[in-house]
Amino acid sequence: MTATLRAEIQIEVPFHDVDVMGIVWHGHYIKYFEIARTALLRKAGMDLDAMAPTGCAWPVVTCEIKYIKPLRYGQLVRVEAAFLEYEDRLKIAYTVRDLASGERLTRATTVQLAVDAKTGELGSGTPEAVIAAIGRAMADAGA
Repeated sequence: MTATLRAEIQIEVPFHDVDVMGIVWHGHYIKYFEIARTALLRKAGMDLDAMAPTGCAWPVVTCEIKYIKPLRYGQLVRVEAAFLEYEDRLKIAYTVRDLASGERLTRATTVQLAVDAKTGELGSGTPEAVIAAIGRAMADAGA
């Protein structure tokens, strides 16, 4: 993968996210990705308050997940998020790793499209302000 802007978070798998076998229910992974994506967008200077003036909402239109090994109650994990694309859409890659061993446990991607917040109509790509903010953050990070 080429150089890009990245962010990461750490999570201790909480009791309320696991089933009776102590394994994380598959739907909770998306919550972990959302937390990492928020960290990535903040790093780019594009948190919710900064994106609102663009007039766009950003629904997730696809989410693909490869569950490699299950996450378990109490496990410490690192969730990494990185931009794969941002000029026409926001495509973000995620990797979940065991914090102690670094072993990759899950990988995923999401795609978000710019939608006019008032009309719900699909936009013509990522607004220039968002592209510029991500580009500045990448330059500042040396990506």
